[in-house]
Amino acid sequence: MSAEPSNQALVLSIVLQLQQRIRTSKSLDEAAFIAVNETKHLLQYRQAAIWLEGKGVIALSGLPLPDRNSPYLMWLSHVFPKWRNCTVPTPVDGASLPPDSAADWQHWLPASALVVPLTRADGAVFGLLLLARDEAWHEAELPLAAELGAMFGHALLLHLLQHPLLDRLRMSRKPSWVLWGAGAALAVCALMLPVHLSVLAPAEVSAKDPFLVRAPQDGVIEHFFVRANQPVKAGELLFSMDKTNLRSRLGAVQKSYEVAAEEYRQAAVLALQDDRGKTEMTPRRGRMEERAAELSGASKLLKRSEVASPRDGIAIFSDPTDWIGKGVSIGEKVLLIADPGKAEMLIRLPVADAIALDPGTRVVLYLTNDPQHPREATLTSAAFRAEVMPGGTVGYRIRADFKGTEQVPRIGLSGVAKIYGKKVPLAYALFRRPLTALRQRLGW
Repeated sequence: MSAEPSNQALVLSIVLQLQQRIRTSKSLDEAAFIAVNETKHLLQYRQAAIWLEGKGVIALSGLPLPDRNSPYLMWLSHVFPKWRNCTVPTPVDGASLPPDSAADWQHWLPASALVVPLTRADGAVFGLLLLARDEAWHEAELPLAAELGAMFGHALLLHLLQHPLLDRLRMSRKPSWVLWGAGAALAVCALMLPVHLSVLAPAEVSAKDPFLVRAPQDGVIEHFFVRANQPVKAGELLFSMDKTNLRSRLGAVQKSYEVAAEEYRQAAVLALQDDRGKTEMTPRRGRMEERAAELSGASKLLKRSEVASPRDGIAIFSDPTDWIGKGVSIGEKVLLIADPGKAEMLIRLPVADAIALDPGTRVVLYLTNDPQHPREATLTSAAFRAEVMPGGTVGYRIRADFKGTEQVPRIGLSGVAKIYGKKVPLAYALFRRPLTALRQRLGW
């Protein structure tokens, strides 16, 4: 008889402790962390997450801070809005989602989940708490989940509404219009501060003044003697073309030349005996010289089927397996021979981010593999016409030279380039994109 009251007293004690913990939390992140991790003392679950309207997923169980680029969080951000109409704790599973989202349910969540709404005082839902586990949720657990949702919603909403400046304004004894006027004046002055207009764009380190190695003739590439990014010396073999047809042609031309040479020899011998041989010597000599020219051309083509490096450098091309067996046309680009000490920055600036750029503009490159050591560069040229870039976007090709030889990174590395333009008011830098979109929409 005493087991049930004792259990109720334990649950009430845990609720009070949890209420005290979340009431004394100092930030929104701390309150959300308590909600997704310490609720396990009252309700059994494996995974938990909190989603707020306008902020997305702000907390995941077991993690101090969620990674916004993780596939799991991106999937949760996609499915949470589909439950925003839940006004009471609602059990859900993969079948409650559209097919495109339900297909990944088993990959990210256990079989059963409970969506707990986080509400304001007027009952409006501003967020959701998701609790997931393998067992089905019981009807007896829903009232406790609703009470926890109301408690967490109240705490999270207080953190959302808190702001240090607003607290100072509320505590000040000065007239409110004076304070608001001073704040507005400060805001206007801040918006007039001059700042450098800057844009971000994808960039890569490319070879400067490389030598372009082209296919010497129509045919099929048979073999590569070098690997991608391998250092090569002048005269070192790079690749060879298939020689089957060339050898066959050389053999046929060789036979034709031998026949023409024998006919000319016979005409020369006959010319010593009668005049008929003299008349046949000239045309037969012409045929022999024609076959000799064909033989020389076929020999040169066979020699040209093996392509050597024209200078020292590194071989820049894709995987050799992509080329072996591939048919190429004469003059088609196969690879580049570049000097590793001569590199430049190739930037692909989207049309939407285009700003006025002049030669000498400062550019900073943040490499993907070394973002803590930015590379300084100077803009040298910018395309005057936009073109289709890899990935289907439209933008401008911009090139920049690195400052100092010690800062030149390895050819092929990529990252993000920050391009600094002219100084403009802070207001223009902040509202440039919205104003551009508004003018395009309204046509003024």
